[in-house]
Amino acid sequence: MKVAVMFSGGKDSTRTAHWCIEKGYDVKCLLTFVPSNKESYMFHSVNLNITKLLAKSMSLPIKQFKVSGIKEIEVEEMKKIIEKIDVDAIACGGIKSDYQKQRIKNACDLCNKQFIAPFWHYDEEKFLRELVDLKFDVIIVSVSSFGLTKQWLGRKLNHETIDELIKLNKKYGLSIVFEGGEGETLVLDAPMFKKRIKILETRQHWDEKTSSGHLEIIKAKLENK
Repeated sequence: MKVAVMFSGGKDSTRTAHWCIEKGYDVKCLLTFVPSNKESYMFHSVNLNITKLLAKSMSLPIKQFKVSGIKEIEVEEMKKIIEKIDVDAIACGGIKSDYQKQRIKNACDLCNKQFIAPFWHYDEEKFLRELVDLKFDVIIVSVSSFGLTKQWLGRKLNHETIDELIKLNKKYGLSIVFEGGEGETLVLDAPMFKKRIKILETRQHWDEKTSSGHLEIIKAKLENK
């Protein structure tokens, strides 16, 4: 089966690409939607400039498409793009967001393509701990939730980090996999990467009023593992 993986460079989409490769699917390309509106309900917006480097590390083609990022309009834009992709199925890394899952599945149904979401309703803690155990090198690059301060920007995902996220979930109710928009991640290395990402230059953006911000990756390169 020919598959395109919706890809942001974050933990969920990268793990989904890994899963598809493990299961023997013919991954024809990674599919990245770049929203003009940074408040997009559907798509990540942070550090999408790194996705081409990540695709190169996996020796996979990548297709990038600009979308408006405007609620519901971006869904129609996505559907038109999916319709033109020559694959049998679209895979996405959704775990809990009904809003995203329903709209991507509807687009796939309308385009006569199979919808694959291998981690839909997967146990959140298990998902994160498996990432660590599988040697995924993941950093947090965006935070927007009570309990997540600017000290979380650039922090690596490990078992200690997961323990702290669980405590914050109990205190504030945030999703530990960030499916409520609490944060975004970037994968620097994974089992199927032939080379890893080395970050060379960053810039931290932080808004004291909203207690939210992101870590911009200005320059990065591939290096041998």
